Amino acid sequence: MKPAHRKSDMERLGVFMEMSYISAGDTSANSRYLARRVGWSRMAHKILPPVVSGPPEFERTFRAHQNCVEFYPLFLVSLWTCGMFFSEVLAAATGLVYMAARQLYFNGYTQSTKKRLPGFYLTLAALLTLSVLAVVGITRGLLDKYFYTPI
Repeated sequence: MKPAHRKSDMERLGVFMEMSYISAGDTSANSRYLARRVGWSRMAHKILPPVVSGPPEFERTFRAHQNCVEFYPLFLVSLWTCGMFFSEVLAAATGLVYMAARQLYFNGYTQSTKKRLPGFYLTLAALLTLSVLAVVGITRGLLDKYFYTPI
């Protein structure tokens, strides 16, 4: 007999669908849009690749995009781990918050370095939420596997 909160294989398939939508949505919409913004900034300031320095407006845009790219692996690992081991619904909802936070961060950073902070703090809150829920889910799974005794 397995614990009540364990899911069947068909229920687990739903995890892959919801997490796939969030991952694909962030990759296709968010990441491509931010890369396009860097391209527009390059054209506006007449900066050809591979140069990454120029006017402060361009450098902020370029750096904001790079910061989003650097955070992306942390987001994906946290999202999928939370979705697989804790709750796919909470992971998907927090993933949407993360995507909005990255947009807020990017738009703020392109205007001024101080305006990036609300988006940055919201990003950290989303990542922390995903990470804590993932750890709780993994811990619960380990306890069920090694310490669960049916009555």
